[in-house]
Amino acid sequence: MKFKNISNVVIFIILLIGYSSNVNGQNQYLTYNQVFKSGEPKLFDNLPRILNWFDSENYLEMRTEEGNTKIIKVSANDGAEVDFLDIQEINKNLPSGFSVLKYEIRTGDYDKYLMKKDNKYYFFSISIGELNELLIEDEIKNPDFSPDSKFIAYTKKNNLYVYDLSNNIEKQYTFDGSDVIKNGYASWVYYEEILGRRSQYRAYWWSPDSRKIVFIRFDDSPIPKFPLYNADGQHGELEWEHYPKAGDPNPLVKLGIVDIVHQNIVWADFNPDADQYIAFPFWSTDGSKLFVQWMNRGQDTIKIFDIGQANGDKEEIFFENQHSWVEFFEDIYVLKNGNGFILRSNVEGWYNLYHYDYKGNLINKINDGNVSVSNISLVDEDNQIIYFSGVNSNTVEQHLFKINFNGSGLKQITNQNGFHTCQVSLDGKYFIDTYSNVSTPHKIDLLNSDGEVIRNLGDRKLPILNEYKLAKTELLSIPTSDGINLPALWYLPPDFDESKKYPVIISVYGGPASQSVRNSWPYSMSSHYLAQNGIIVLSVDHRGSSHFDKNSISFMHRNLGKWEMNDYIETVKWLKQKPFIDSTKIGITGGSYGGYVTCMALTYGADYFTHGIADFSVTDWHLYDNVYTERYMDKPEENPDGYDVSSVMKYVDWYKGHLLITHGTLDDNVHMQNSIQLISKLQDLDKDFEMMFYPNERHGLRYPKRNHSNRETIKFWFKHFLNKELNINE
Repeated sequence: MKFKNISNVVIFIILLIGYSSNVNGQNQYLTYNQVFKSGEPKLFDNLPRILNWFDSENYLEMRTEEGNTKIIKVSANDGAEVDFLDIQEINKNLPSGFSVLKYEIRTGDYDKYLMKKDNKYYFFSISIGELNELLIEDEIKNPDFSPDSKFIAYTKKNNLYVYDLSNNIEKQYTFDGSDVIKNGYASWVYYEEILGRRSQYRAYWWSPDSRKIVFIRFDDSPIPKFPLYNADGQHGELEWEHYPKAGDPNPLVKLGIVDIVHQNIVWADFNPDADQYIAFPFWSTDGSKLFVQWMNRGQDTIKIFDIGQANGDKEEIFFENQHSWVEFFEDIYVLKNGNGFILRSNVEGWYNLYHYDYKGNLINKINDGNVSVSNISLVDEDNQIIYFSGVNSNTVEQHLFKINFNGSGLKQITNQNGFHTCQVSLDGKYFIDTYSNVSTPHKIDLLNSDGEVIRNLGDRKLPILNEYKLAKTELLSIPTSDGINLPALWYLPPDFDESKKYPVIISVYGGPASQSVRNSWPYSMSSHYLAQNGIIVLSVDHRGSSHFDKNSISFMHRNLGKWEMNDYIETVKWLKQKPFIDSTKIGITGGSYGGYVTCMALTYGADYFTHGIADFSVTDWHLYDNVYTERYMDKPEENPDGYDVSSVMKYVDWYKGHLLITHGTLDDNVHMQNSIQLISKLQDLDKDFEMMFYPNERHGLRYPKRNHSNRETIKFWFKHFLNKELNINE
């Protein structure tokens, strides 16, 4: 480009500056690629990767700079940094293809690693500087170092093994493993509903002295098998899953104690043929005492037994019963001084902490329900102080608290409005606080024990975010006709005008004790994106959510679907009173339990909801697993009316509006059978709907199919609510 004189150059620069100001002011709108494909320009930075506290004064942080990854030890006091592990330097001394970043397991001090290459296993110690091949044949699962790091336990072909690293010997302790007998490897329903997905099917636990292992033996032979079909290849492949649906038999379970030195197994004195659940064993600090939790099939009673390690005798030391349901104690803290244990229970409504001795005698109730305890962060035994995350009367926020063992001195430490997750130093002197709220993206601060900020460690928000005109967010409560205030959060268009009409999407999950509404920055910017395009996005939690105590949540007992739909319909009634709501466009969306609620909304609630997207949904509780379903509904034969009225199928002829049904074909959690049965009935009734199946996807979608799902979701709302096509390049 050429200019005839300098005045034209000046005019061009002025015009360019004016154009830039217009583009880069606070009027930028999110693009589809920014929100759903991490497109440029980036609006958020990565937070530092804080690993854990190394000791009372230093924490560990992992950093990658110019391709080199290091673990840095950082002083809390002054921020001084020292290299703890230089991954690149360590890897130089390893053969090609090995890296301390690629390991099956490692010890807590970052010194010892189990590695795998070419189907062979290797042990590596940084301090020793040696890489040794282990004499292990076949694939192993769920390996775990012993507390003294001298052994590795694992399962192989559903038997329990221990590898002696000092003598380079593999020892096998069980010999009956098969497709149905699993030693130390969880049956599917235990993995999903009891031990949890974090267990990765591991169902064994080391003793503190590294001499014994307690494990659960599962017999899946009574459980019906469910087929999952993989359509790949010329002939496809059938995958069978031992999946107990509501009312089906459970796996038979036994609790075994292995003495790894004497190589014998002692079986705990439980009836192996009983209909029972056994889980979460725990040891006294010195390993002299072993306890295990037991629950009946009806899931209204939980007990803790003291198990004799020599002969398997059991003695009941704890009993809890609730009229609705109980849950396993997943976070029992065993006191190092031998003075019993601390557990968290909602038997009195909110979650409180209780201190028991090893005989099961209650020493004291630590807190009184003014704050519901989410989890224990640190127990400072020397100073008799407990640090915990909890929720006070403002249930949309979570904060860090401390309290004395005797129940005195309750103090909220974090004060910034929002939802806080904290890592407390080993003596409680410092803590690392990751927090956000609806108007502030996530930050990480280092604070002292009084809650005073020492320094900021990270901030996700990049300056460019200030140039974007985001949705208006508001936390509110929605009153019901019977006097319940439902916590809610909505995203309003940035140029919201009460004289206009807006469609609404209600985003739900809806399960018992779940929570969607929090004073926190959203995981995804999708709600902001939809709001910028003229759609109000609303989240609301019903009376059976964790905002309410167990007495309220228990209304859902034997009544799944009833109170959720009551409260979501009340929400729609409240919305329709607003002059700016387009009552012809009331949408709802959710996945899993949220998919169930969405299907109920478009059938049972069809007079109120007009559109919905139901992802991988339960449609009839007869079709879901027995542990989860019976916890809330009891067995089908015990509650036939409850199962009947909670089924989406009962109301399909009420369906109207427009529903998009999606499901992964290999979903091993909520089987695609649920959606197929609903679709079949919709077709028989000649109803109009859409569906999208995702081949070989399980519960939730992975990339790249997740990209397709995101696009189809936004296209659906643009088409039906905005009467326009989605342009992913805008």
